[in-house]
Amino acid sequence: MRINKPQFWQEKFSPYPVLLSPLTFLYFSVLKVKNFFTRQTKFKIPIICVGNIYVGGTGKTPLVLKIAQEINKKFKPVIIKKFYKNHLDEHELIRSKFKNLYLNSDRSKAITEAEKKKFKTVILDDGFQDYSIKKDLNILCFNTNQLIGNGWIFPSGPLREKFDNIKKANIIVINGDKNDQFEEKIFNISKNIKIFYSKYKPVNLNKFKNKKILAFAGIGNPDNFFNTLIENNLDVIKTLSYPDHYNFNESELQKIINMSKKEKLEIVTTEKDYYRIRKFKMKKIKFIKVKLEIFKNDDFIKQIKKKL
Repeated sequence: MRINKPQFWQEKFSPYPVLLSPLTFLYFSVLKVKNFFTRQTKFKIPIICVGNIYVGGTGKTPLVLKIAQEINKKFKPVIIKKFYKNHLDEHELIRSKFKNLYLNSDRSKAITEAEKKKFKTVILDDGFQDYSIKKDLNILCFNTNQLIGNGWIFPSGPLREKFDNIKKANIIVINGDKNDQFEEKIFNISKNIKIFYSKYKPVNLNKFKNKKILAFAGIGNPDNFFNTLIENNLDVIKTLSYPDHYNFNESELQKIINMSKKEKLEIVTTEKDYYRIRKFKMKKIKFIKVKLEIFKNDDFIKQIKKKL
């Protein structure tokens, strides 16, 4: 079953958030009660948390990998991610780029294991909303294409908690172009937050130049992937969007291949999607490899090392 994010999450004027507000109130109330009774644990090992308040698709995992690779020599990090069975694509992708990954349905147990194994730093991939763990550094991710959407909390909107809760963050990384208005909104809540910008840079574009493209993606915000292709002058003729972590079957992929043959298009997808479907060994489907670039990268890493 395909369930994409509702369009009204990005619309300023829509009746749906008001209609769903009783459910939002219920969701928010349950969170408040749960957090009130949650006991926070302080670990001996320094903990960096890379999270978000927008539901999925803000680029946490690429940023986690970037940080792990940058501090690897001196601070011996381990990446910790909560285990979800349908996130195996992300697990494989992370391990292909960084070997030290611990998975557990309980993040605290994974951190305890990391301490026993004498790692020097934990990097949490997600977990900003996990109040059971005391973090030493909180980094939040946003994408300029979505930012905070309509500003409502789930299910009326795409926010996992109130925007005001960014005051718990030390650093915010915005993927995309500079946005002075959004920066002002952040600084109105906390003037102590450091803001950095990042960009995805495709590194294997040459093989797709001068070709007509069919692009598909089953990630948090597929449009971000499609926009990256267009911004890099690829001739994208057709796009197909699927929900995050979508479990493609062989017949669905064959339909995409048949469509591409009929319209004489080259098929590309994301690296994350490719790791999910490579078991089918369909040579017609290729992926775009991207590199995350952080503007003022030295200053960004300096801010992290200060906490360590």
